Amino acid sequence: MGVAVAAAAVATGGRSQLNDGVLEVEGGVLSRLLPRLGIGMVPVAMTLGHVVVAIDAETLAQTRVHERIHVAQTERWGLFFPVAYLAAAAVIALRGGDPYRDNPFEQEARAAESTVATPPPRDGTRG
Repeated sequence: MGVAVAAAAVATGGRSQLNDGVLEVEGGVLSRLLPRLGIGMVPVAMTLGHVVVAIDAETLAQTRVHERIHVAQTERWGLFFPVAYLAAAAVIALRGGDPYRDNPFEQEARAAESTVATPPPRDGTRG
């Protein structure tokens, strides 16, 4: 599925690159499609197996650490990852939690983000 989404993005003006064994794709139809997929959130990047898609290059760079955790989760869970992710979200929602923020798969990805230093802004100014 990830390769099909990547092909659609590239066919509509998006760009792709291979980065550490992960196909990263940004732009094209993704800039219109990804924001519409959110339920209570606006996804700007998403992992589909070993393919990471994002609305644009800047977002791809900003979410790289987070999305790499989802790639690792895919490697651990295999074909069951989407099922496990959605099942966790459903159980959390039924218990009154936030299916995205309280999802243990997302919590693991956010925890990894917090261990990485934030790069300085491109214009050289301080945050």
